Amino acid sequence: MEKTELLSGTLDLLVLRVLHGGPLHGFAIAERIHALSRDVLTVEEGSLYPALYRMQEKGWIEPEWGQSEKGRRAKFYSLTKEGRRQLTNERQTWDRVALAIGDVLRNA
Repeated sequence: MEKTELLSGTLDLLVLRVLHGGPLHGFAIAERIHALSRDVLTVEEGSLYPALYRMQEKGWIEPEWGQSEKGRRAKFYSLTKEGRRQLTNERQTWDRVALAIGDVLRNA
């Protein structure tokens, strides 16, 4: 199956939404996005970890060391209060953009 690249800006929205369900480590975040998208979206490490660091710097997520399912030490990320607000904002923006794109596709 062909890889599908994420639109600019959508990675933050997807990560925040996945973390809304509870803390996950980086690899689990990428796996969850891949599974929820029915194997259409693939998040590469080279995109994911810079996004996680950026969101951490903005105060949207916070890391905590823990143990993965495989018994390895891993950094688990969880949403902060600010991250929940940002998720709401990003979701509203996405809904507006998706509606506008749909209008263009239907009416052009």
